[in-house]
Amino acid sequence: MFVRTALMMSTALLLGGCEVASEIGKPCTLVRKATPEEEAANNSRTMPILEREIAPRQDFISFGSVECEDLICVRDQDYPRALNEDGSLNENAPARGYCTKPCVEGGSSCDVTDTNDVNPDLPGRMSCRSLLLDQDTLEALRSADEAFYRRTFGENNSPFFCAGALIPR
Repeated sequence: MFVRTALMMSTALLLGGCEVASEIGKPCTLVRKATPEEEAANNSRTMPILEREIAPRQDFISFGSVECEDLICVRDQDYPRALNEDGSLNENAPARGYCTKPCVEGGSSCDVTDTNDVNPDLPGRMSCRSLLLDQDTLEALRSADEAFYRRTFGENNSPFFCAGALIPR
């Protein structure tokens, strides 16, 4: 009887439409691998990337952001930068972006399901697009030096991620 009750409860929960909100679009800090000295001093394997380290109007992807369920934080070239009160770039501020996930071009959903704390223009422009090098270049890098590839790109094997489509200028 207990097994039947447990099975019925599980089925009811599954059919009840328990939707898990995705972290896609949630704010995160772009990070890089810490040097051995930084790791020892800060007790962290990653360090925040600063605004001064990112060129203007540049897509940037960061692997290892613990703020994101897939550990991937991205900033597209149209994402707002940290500014001082006078409107100048706050060069010492940690560079921020938003959580993302790998996707399959034309097949994966990149919908922002929870818009709390999400940049207001982001949900309407999310798409699956290439952020890294093209697929052929990624494969060439991986075959040329597997260890270097893993240190740089982790287990990622695709250039496609959920990211904001670029705003036409």
